[in-house]
Amino acid sequence: MQRFENKVAIVTGAGCVGPGWGNGRAIAVRLAEEGAKVFAVDRDMAALQETLERAGAARASIVPFACDVTRSASVQAMAQACLAQFGTIDVLVNNVGGSAKGGPIELSEEVWDTQVDVNLKSVFLTCKHVLPTMVAKGSGAVVNISSASGLRWTGAAQVAYAATKAGVIQMSRVIAVQHAPDGVRVNCVVPGQLHTPMVEVRLAKQRAGGDVDALLAQRQKRIPLGFMGDGRDTASAVLYLASDEARFITGTEIVVDGGMTARCD
Repeated sequence: MQRFENKVAIVTGAGCVGPGWGNGRAIAVRLAEEGAKVFAVDRDMAALQETLERAGAARASIVPFACDVTRSASVQAMAQACLAQFGTIDVLVNNVGGSAKGGPIELSEEVWDTQVDVNLKSVFLTCKHVLPTMVAKGSGAVVNISSASGLRWTGAAQVAYAATKAGVIQMSRVIAVQHAPDGVRVNCVVPGQLHTPMVEVRLAKQRAGGDVDALLAQRQKRIPLGFMGDGRDTASAVLYLASDEARFITGTEIVVDGGMTARCD
């Protein structure tokens, strides 16, 4: 399918902390495979190398770009560079984020502030600098990546992550209603506990003393379908919401979690 032929998409967090199918990497590759010109954004340019390699023949449609999405000037420069490269922006996917363990007692104020900046302010800033282009032309689709932690307890105290990811959902709803008359749709994808490179590189150290297998077993127990998806499952939901197939969908969420949040225990 070529659902995004002649479309330009910005994907933030398009690299990954390790090898494999992270959410942003999978989203960037799948968009390129379906015809989009992709402005693949990450703070670390080296993290984008595997994204390009996994894209295969579609890598010619991906332009890597370094940006710190917690800084307004950097985000503004990113939006301007995309417009200079491609002339327009049709799709914005906000995928930057990360968790930190702890409730209000354990979590430092500095970590709280960083979580707010990375998980929530980043979405505000990209929307601030990209939405004017979409509004001016009367069309566009924004898909923000939240988390099941923004909906319910998911097995670990991570108060800043949960609060900011809940904030992403409500921010998306507000922007969706505000800009619906402008032809701009805004939705969220809410991934559950996927098996992405983040699990091995960061989460296992935080929550299982570095025992990756133990952490994977803990996470899988919570999933009614009995297996963990990966970044490609998130990407499939993103592509649907960003495509014209979802033309009548705005201000809502698709939960990609194997049924985890439907459980009552």
